[in-house]
Amino acid sequence: MTCQESYLKPVRRSPVPVIISLLGNRRQPRCLLTACVARSFWMRGVLFAVFLVAACATVSAADSYTDAISAVHRDDYDLAARLFRPLAEQGHAGAQSFLAVLYANGQGVLQSHEAAARWYRKAADQGDAAAQFQLGMLSVGGQGMPQNYEMAWQWYQRAAEQGVAAAQFQLGRLYDNGQGVSQSYEEAAQWYRRAAEQEHARAQSHLGLLHARGQGLPKDYRLAIQWYRRAAEQGDALAQFQLGVLYANGWGVPRNYEIAGQWYRRAAEQGDAVAQFNLAVRYDNGQGVPQSYKEAGRWYRLAAQQGHARAQSNLGVLYANGQGMPKDVIRAYMWLTVAVAGSRGDDVKTATMNQATVASDLTAAQIAQGQEMARRCQDSQFLLCEVKEKVP
Repeated sequence: MTCQESYLKPVRRSPVPVIISLLGNRRQPRCLLTACVARSFWMRGVLFAVFLVAACATVSAADSYTDAISAVHRDDYDLAARLFRPLAEQGHAGAQSFLAVLYANGQGVLQSHEAAARWYRKAADQGDAAAQFQLGMLSVGGQGMPQNYEMAWQWYQRAAEQGVAAAQFQLGRLYDNGQGVSQSYEEAAQWYRRAAEQEHARAQSHLGLLHARGQGLPKDYRLAIQWYRRAAEQGDALAQFQLGVLYANGWGVPRNYEIAGQWYRRAAEQGDAVAQFNLAVRYDNGQGVPQSYKEAGRWYRLAAQQGHARAQSNLGVLYANGQGMPKDVIRAYMWLTVAVAGSRGDDVKTATMNQATVASDLTAAQIAQGQEMARRCQDSQFLLCEVKEKVP
């Protein structure tokens, strides 16, 4: 082994997974209304006539609402907006909530988070749980209103008490992270559980995490696995990744690299960068999968293009050594330069050492080219990292 190879050290450790929030949707329930039949007859009082007119108007509004819903299902958002608006202005909570969605998405109307927030608020004040949940989301994201976690908590709470699983999950996250409320794993666990029992996959994953870490709940890998499996079977990438972690380390189950690789793959195929990195490490080392630098490079690249610093560092090592891909020291230098900028802790030392080792064999022109490639890579949010110009 050459001196250069001995100093090119890939990063092997697995980082903590990234937690992603999910949104939920709810269909507005319909009310059953009787039809109005026009009849010609003499009436003895005005009250009955007024009642008949009001009943017909109610049915007409219901018909308009149904037509608007049908327009949404046909993707005819212009018509939907025209039909929802008069109903919303008359105080129809469902129409207000749907009109808010159209404003939020810019469908049939000019996109405006401010207008969306106003219509959600009108519906939420009437007790519409979906609108209450969406106001919580807007408050967290600072869309159409100032970012305010305390306000988000209030709206999530109202929707969660009505049984909206997505709101229960988001409420759990606020307690988990101490945003807008005092941090409490115990409260987080309660809300995650309520959502998880409604088969909310991401809540099941987070409940599994609390069991695995012993946060707010007794540490119990057996229960963690049960919740992970329920979520993983619904396609939740976080749960699939965490199952891979448990099998790779033998926590709560016999250590099995093959099964770990299977779970990592399922999450990686959904675009989970951390799972892509861990799967690449398995191929790099031949743990649970046939050893293959080519496959390792493929998965490192996918994770690297999502900004995963450890994957960027290891991809640079493969390019430098020509393992699984043509040797390309300039591209290796580029990836290692990008990795140095994005790494933390001991990973910075490893990436910096590898960068210096590669640079020692480059000309000044090649280093300048690699630095320009790294700048382009970072400026493009890692989309143009594989494009390079030839040295004149």
